[in-house]
Amino acid sequence: MPKASVTRLISKKKDKLIEFVLDIDKYREFIPFCLDSKVYEKKQSGNMILIIADLTIGKGPFKDTYKSDVRYNKDDDTINVTNVEGPLNYLQNNWKFVEKDNLTEVYFDVDFEIKNKFLNIIMEGSFQYGLDKIADAFQKRAEKL
Repeated sequence: MPKASVTRLISKKKDKLIEFVLDIDKYREFIPFCLDSKVYEKKQSGNMILIIADLTIGKGPFKDTYKSDVRYNKDDDTINVTNVEGPLNYLQNNWKFVEKDNLTEVYFDVDFEIKNKFLNIIMEGSFQYGLDKIADAFQKRAEKL
């Protein structure tokens, strides 16, 4: 099962970065392999922002859409994402934002399993590389905000 994590130090305020990560509708504009994104539901419940969204990910002949449950906890500045439906047996990814002066340290980890065993094997070999490319894209776009 592919599992990886990255940490980045970004010269932006924490609140701006959280707002940026929660703007899922714009992911297709800058994330590698993201062909489409759509938010179905976004609501606030106490100190939580709850989002249901689709991402369509693909490259070449491989393309699939998965639905996610995204939960932003304002108390501890974390975003947790789990799989609702689609080509994944499970998905767990977590964002954590820690502001230090005018910089924000962003922690991101992801753990998932694709239902297709063959694709899982392919992903295991190149997943850290792909995650680094995605993190680079987030950082580059965030620094332009």
